[in-house]
Amino acid sequence: MCRLFIAADPALWESTTRSIRIDGMVTSIRLENFFWTVLAEIGGRDGLATTQLITKLYHEANEAGHDSGNFTSFLRVCCGRYLALQLSGELPDGLPIGKIDAGGILERENLRRKAVA
Repeated sequence: MCRLFIAADPALWESTTRSIRIDGMVTSIRLENFFWTVLAEIGGRDGLATTQLITKLYHEANEAGHDSGNFTSFLRVCCGRYLALQLSGELPDGLPIGKIDAGGILERENLRRKAVA
């Protein structure tokens, strides 16, 4: 099993720093290349450039009252969540994320959590 991960392309875990402008302020975000690729895929589903997606996620996280102090960790979790939802079949291929029933997904997750508790 470990060989599957160890033999992966080392470029996936190399970090890249990108500077983006959010609300007129320039900020630098440093992520592993793997996560930049996943963010590009997520944004592409809704016709957004990666910087547009990140700005949208930043605003939505702030509106939800999340602490933006560790925004890069938040972005990594978003990527992991996206991939997990794909594997579970909750995110059908090709359907824009904006058209997905987020409330239904969250409700099903809560029911599953209660069932195992």
